[in-house]
Amino acid sequence: MAKIVIAAQIDLDPAQRAEALASAKPHIDAALAQDGCIAYDWSADGSNPARVNVFEEWESEEALAHHFANDAYAGMRDHIGTFGLTGAASKKYRVDAEGPVYNAEGEATEAFD
Repeated sequence: MAKIVIAAQIDLDPAQRAEALASAKPHIDAALAQDGCIAYDWSADGSNPARVNVFEEWESEEALAHHFANDAYAGMRDHIGTFGLTGAASKKYRVDAEGPVYNAEGEATEAFD
């Protein structure tokens, strides 16, 4: 079964981004508590004062489907929409291989050995 990774960028009113992130904890915690959630995080983009970066990792498509059908997802969606949402882009990836970035010699490598 392949893992699913979601990478998203959400653009908000820059004056409201800090409050959006600070008040998102209950929504993030709710997602993290769901079966099949490996990672779920929102963070401020260091280069764009309006942007929130979202990273999610799910054990399977079924786990992600459960998340989308759950109140935690609806609550997050409704929450972020109250902070001057100006744009959003999100993509999901089905992971077919996984490996460390650094090899046994401590060098970064693109190989999946």
